[in-house]
Amino acid sequence: MSTPTDTTPAAPVVPEGHVAMEIDGQSVFAPKGSMIIHAADKAGIPIPRFCYHEKLPIAANCRMCLVDAEMGGRPFPKPQPACATPVADGMKIFTRNEKALKAQRNVMEFLLVNHPLDCPICDQGGECELQDLSMGYGRSVSRFVERKRVVADEDMGPLVATEMTRCIQCTRCVRFTADVAGTYELGGMQRGENLQIGTYDGKPLTTELSGNVIDVCPVGALTNKVFRFKARPWELTARESLGWHDALGSNLFLHVRRGEVLRTVPRDNEAVNECWLSDRDRYSHQGLYADDRASKPMIRTGEGSDATAFREASWDEAIAKAAEILRAAHGDDLGVLVHPSTSNEEGALIARLADALGTGNVDHRIAQHDLADGAVAEAFAMPVADIEAADAIIVVGSNLRHEVPLLHQRLHKAAKRGAKIHVVNPVDFDFTFKAASKTIVAPSQLASAVAGFKIEGATRAVVIVGAVAELSSQASAIRKAVADFAGANNAAVCRIPQGANALGLSRAGVLPTARDAQAMLADARGAYVIYGIEPGLDFADQARALKALGAAKVVAFSHYACRSTRAVADVILPIGALPEIDATLTNLEGRTQRAVAGGKLPGEARPGWRVLRALGGVLGANGFDFTDLAGAKLAAREVKVAASAAQKTAGEGLELAVSQAIYRVDATVRRAAALQSHPLEAGPRIVLNPADAAAASLAEGAMAKVDNGLGTATLQVVIDARVAAGAAWVESGYGATAALGAGRVRVTGVN
Repeated sequence: MSTPTDTTPAAPVVPEGHVAMEIDGQSVFAPKGSMIIHAADKAGIPIPRFCYHEKLPIAANCRMCLVDAEMGGRPFPKPQPACATPVADGMKIFTRNEKALKAQRNVMEFLLVNHPLDCPICDQGGECELQDLSMGYGRSVSRFVERKRVVADEDMGPLVATEMTRCIQCTRCVRFTADVAGTYELGGMQRGENLQIGTYDGKPLTTELSGNVIDVCPVGALTNKVFRFKARPWELTARESLGWHDALGSNLFLHVRRGEVLRTVPRDNEAVNECWLSDRDRYSHQGLYADDRASKPMIRTGEGSDATAFREASWDEAIAKAAEILRAAHGDDLGVLVHPSTSNEEGALIARLADALGTGNVDHRIAQHDLADGAVAEAFAMPVADIEAADAIIVVGSNLRHEVPLLHQRLHKAAKRGAKIHVVNPVDFDFTFKAASKTIVAPSQLASAVAGFKIEGATRAVVIVGAVAELSSQASAIRKAVADFAGANNAAVCRIPQGANALGLSRAGVLPTARDAQAMLADARGAYVIYGIEPGLDFADQARALKALGAAKVVAFSHYACRSTRAVADVILPIGALPEIDATLTNLEGRTQRAVAGGKLPGEARPGWRVLRALGGVLGANGFDFTDLAGAKLAAREVKVAASAAQKTAGEGLELAVSQAIYRVDATVRRAAALQSHPLEAGPRIVLNPADAAAASLAEGAMAKVDNGLGTATLQVVIDARVAAGAAWVESGYGATAALGAGRVRVTGVN
């Protein structure tokens, strides 16, 4: 006779640190201290919300997420906000019962009391959270018959459009600027029915992340000023792409209509950019449609840089002319210079082409002065996301907030969590966190400042080296000092690659086996290939570069037929920019990411890999017989990079500290009209320490002649004690500062 068995299922084991609760009859586990809305989201149970955002501090001021709750069989006396009510063991939540739905519908009615009925002309229409939820929770007829309130708009700058009458005071934008961007530029003014959101002082937003307030706004109060009135969301096609103006490689979507990129929005990737996007990546697509965009192959027929010095040609004729130039300069007489945002596929083909032409003079490090140690881009020794958890961070030679805005935002988060951030710079640049210490010294003293630096008690230390250091005349000494410091303190070294794909190009072998970029310009070659470069603004030493290129035969693979390109090129081959081609880039932590073609190529422009394939075929080079992009992914070229001659910085005058202007980093950004109108676009100037300005008898606002021995510039003087004594700060990317490289300058008044 068998013994009966107990078939009652065993009670589930509650994970450590969790509580057991019930939501709409579904048993769930939730971490202690979390909120009801977190548990519901994890369980896939929808709760309406407006003010709640998973990346922002909890405000609980819209009340749209009200739910019914009970504990131990006893109901709570009134509905609870799910975003601000902690979970508890044994709690039962009802999100769809009569009490909860009545509360949610009443909140919706109040939200719509003053909201204008202008959905047909609102840019948020079709992707509006209020519009969506009002369909489920709103009444078909309003009981409110009084006059709706109207809020005057304020101008928040060239990027964000405002219609504040639509605002429902969710404060997402306020919390974003305060807690994520760290600039505290928006706030609530007045109280009750008079409450309104604004800047108070009426000035434009100055954060480099301002476009994110558009994404977090659940209504049409804050919209994209560049995109405004151009299209409806349902007319757009989304294409996966990448940010290509810094080495982070932010994930994004291009929103395209009939081949035109109309808008850029972030694509979630917690490991890279989370759900945010810098303004530089968001608005740069404007530059794709500049008047001087290269759209047809051109061959030189005369002298000078005017359009009349060129004639349009067929692709066959232009490729044949380019091949003729390259055959004539075969070998060491040829130099190949590549922009560091060039894709991996194009880079691999360029390296293969250089080998076929017998030249070792190929380099993408076009903006770097000091390559005495043969340095190339290296992947971060720590993942970007893990930097938030560091307990000590040393920033060396970087205006990080402008250089890689979303890496700076990671440091902002680290500082809020208690990390001590130390800064070693020639200028006391603006950061949104409070530095534990600041060492502000002239560029030549950065290496010794790092060597003498002490950190105590840190178990997770990080050293971040930026463009001010990497592009300086003392870069090799700084790199050595950083390596020695890291070795002695068990710190992770994170050198920011100087270009969106500098790391990928290094791995693809776009590096010299003979002369590096500086050497092949100092000792001019007979012919050059320049790829994706704006010659007048992208080189470390513009005067030397233009002199060398101007005296040589030049084949220019170019996005723009600008004046400086026309001044040096003999053949202009128009190629697609990253938003217009299929490609991969490798970001600063070594992550290779894919971009899909979004925008239509202008005119007769072609993807760069296709043009390289055609040129390689005409030249009879091996490895150019593929027919698609997959065939362009060739094996990396093995390169052992030789060290170059050390830079000499001795001499009289002030040491030049050069940082990249945030919206002048490359040709496309320079042509984005909205970014050029941004308050962070300060314009060409020279910033001096008060003592140095007094010694040169220069006053604020005066015009000064700046001479580095190779070129001169006339710049307006700004006096600021944030600049180290003995140094002069200028921003690169402007025509007015192009003649100045690194090293020392003499600064005198203009009579």
